[in-house]
Amino acid sequence: MPVPLPIDDALPALLTALRSEGRAVLTAPPGAGKTTRVPLALLEGGLTEGRIVMLEPRRLAARAAAERMAESLGEPVGSTVGYRIRGETKVSPGTRIEVVTEGILTRMIQSDPELSGIGAVIFDEFHERSLNADLGLALAWEVRGALREDLILLVMSATLDALPVAALLDGAPTVSSEGRAFPVETRWLPRPADRARSFEAEAAALTLQAVEETEGGVLVFLPGEGEIRRVAAMVERHVPADCAVRPLFGAMDFAAQRAAIAPVSSGRKVVLATSIAETSLTIEDIRVVVDCGRARRARFDPGSGMSRLVTERVTRAEAEQRRGRAGRVAPGLCYRMWTKGEEGGLAPFPPAEIEAADLAGLALELALWGAGTGEGLAFLTPPPAPALAEARALLADLGAIDAQGRITPHGRKLATLPLHPRLGHMLLLAGPEAATLAALLADRDPLRGAPSDLMLRLAAIRDPKGYEAEHPHDVHRGVVERIRAEAKRLSRMAGSSDAKLSPAEMAALAYPDRIGLRRMGEAPRYLLSGGKGAALDTADPLSRARLLVVTGLDGDPREARIRQCAEIHEAALRRLFSDRIAWTETCEWARREGRVVARRQERFGAIVLDDRHWPDAPPDAMARAALDGVRQIGLPFTDTARRLQARVEFLRREGTELPDFSDEGLLESAGDWLLPFLFGKRTEADLRGMDFNEPLKAALTHEERTLLDRLAPAHFTTPLGRAVPIDYSGEHPAISLRLQELFGVTVHPTVGPKRLPLRITLLSPASRPVQVTMDLPGFWKSSYADVRKDMRGQYPKHPWPEDPTEAEPTLRAKPRKG
Repeated sequence: MPVPLPIDDALPALLTALRSEGRAVLTAPPGAGKTTRVPLALLEGGLTEGRIVMLEPRRLAARAAAERMAESLGEPVGSTVGYRIRGETKVSPGTRIEVVTEGILTRMIQSDPELSGIGAVIFDEFHERSLNADLGLALAWEVRGALREDLILLVMSATLDALPVAALLDGAPTVSSEGRAFPVETRWLPRPADRARSFEAEAAALTLQAVEETEGGVLVFLPGEGEIRRVAAMVERHVPADCAVRPLFGAMDFAAQRAAIAPVSSGRKVVLATSIAETSLTIEDIRVVVDCGRARRARFDPGSGMSRLVTERVTRAEAEQRRGRAGRVAPGLCYRMWTKGEEGGLAPFPPAEIEAADLAGLALELALWGAGTGEGLAFLTPPPAPALAEARALLADLGAIDAQGRITPHGRKLATLPLHPRLGHMLLLAGPEAATLAALLADRDPLRGAPSDLMLRLAAIRDPKGYEAEHPHDVHRGVVERIRAEAKRLSRMAGSSDAKLSPAEMAALAYPDRIGLRRMGEAPRYLLSGGKGAALDTADPLSRARLLVVTGLDGDPREARIRQCAEIHEAALRRLFSDRIAWTETCEWARREGRVVARRQERFGAIVLDDRHWPDAPPDAMARAALDGVRQIGLPFTDTARRLQARVEFLRREGTELPDFSDEGLLESAGDWLLPFLFGKRTEADLRGMDFNEPLKAALTHEERTLLDRLAPAHFTTPLGRAVPIDYSGEHPAISLRLQELFGVTVHPTVGPKRLPLRITLLSPASRPVQVTMDLPGFWKSSYADVRKDMRGQYPKHPWPEDPTEAEPTLRAKPRKG
């Protein structure tokens, strides 16, 4: 009899929901047993005569789940229960339950949209929100609605909020399994981790504390292989002799992975694992979890078209999933490498992979399905538009979709390959010789601490022992063997090709947007054909290469660091991309030189292979380049032009309809009013020496200029006939002039449609401000007497009449007495 598990109590309700509705969402905490019990319950309950396909996010979990279910039936794997994973299949005509990795379901649906012979599809561990699971559910839901009303769909999750998924599936019933197989006690740090110590040192210390304070196996969650190896080196020296330290990460071969999850014959074990151990995977003998609080995720930047791995804090959902590992087979303990107070700062759930991943594969599948951008498909999280647009642009560049976004025959072939579209494109065009390079670029770097040269990796794969004898870099033998095995498989899928291409030429087929041309200067900085920048380490042997094919970048959006590349010669580039290399004529403003530069350039994408002076560039093209110069340096207006601009803006503020004469408005419309005046202008000095007053006047119609002169005159004419400029740039139009020049003026001057009074600054004979007024008659009646009293003593030679309204205006002193 099987050991009772918490999921058992939920199975009757689940089977009832699936019989009546054909779809359901099941939530069950870690350790409840859903992965191994639910498929068997569907089979035993007779819900379908077809096969039951269950998706698992990882190969190790898929294989382990199939083995455990087969063991519970007393059968070998491949009989009633089998599995399909990349590179390995164990099924038979009698197989009723197939555990598959997620991409395989997509291939099933694309090749047979009716899913013939399949009665139910189970999406396990859906809370991980992998891109393939999201796509698989969207396609399966459309198949059910259009072709297979009898198809049973079940979404299972440990931590996901079930309601949004249920709503996505048209109000699917939800079933919950409460409780965990065994209780788990949680222990937090008493104080925040010591920042003076490295992350690995803190993790090792907490691991050793857990080993000392507990019994049974210890599962330690770390972000990646590098951290696992460093922590292992620290821990192995201090654990008891009967305690085995075993790593567990995705890049390991299956034999090493199975050794990590298998029980030890004596003593205890410490498993140092990545998030691979979060999923539906029971690791024998584990009683204790040490959660170091970090997770590594791939982040895609649509602006650079590059992905990079980032290490982030775990979310509360991930922490709960990890905690559950300790309660699978017995009561357990969970050590968390953060304080209880810090827990409130954790995000609730990790981001869906579709929000942060490279979407080239998804875009190809959507094109194959005829779904374009996926609009109308049931995505729990729709693919982000910028990243999807970037992916579709790449597919167009590879010839996988046409100008209308429809899949091409080449794209259909790409979709059948278990590779990123870039690498599939290379394999189809370059033939079987490209299989090793495709396997290498699809896997992790087999060298540790090596320079960037791709040729070193290929040499290590050909002869690891010979490579290590000649080079100081470590070769990861497990990765090499995996690449070799995958290369054999891929060579059978390759296209036929008579071309004998170098590895650099093959790589260029996969990365046409990452051909790098070295910029001028000492530092090895490159402009990529896709328009982005990248930099190579100065000490790298390839740092003097003129042209590189860049196959590995860190994804920095400002200037990515080149991790892996190969030198390519211009002749090879011209052979490969002769249809994309073309001469263009350009007239542009060179900011650094401060002038118009006219060139004829031979370009491949953004990089310039040949650059020549263009002596007979058309005058209109030169003028437009000068216009770009104005936009870059700003409007170099003279004072006269600024005053004209201010007059127009004053009337616009007062409600008069006139063109936008703000700097922003003028620059936006400069192609209309300024361009005709730029013919013959070549340099910044030419632009700064221009009289912009005439172009600005030309921007106004005759009627507008007449209106401007009437309502906002450029000058105020004094009683002496002198024209005083009116300043319209401030809050109020303003003038400044000598007080004596306004003798006899009894009406305050006004401007604008609302006849606003001018702000008059009255000056002394020495042209110093004496008074500011917006009511000249009022000033004569009130303040003038005090001003007269002060000024007569300071300027006795100038007239200061008692009644200024009756006096004659003057700029002269009193005449001398005979």
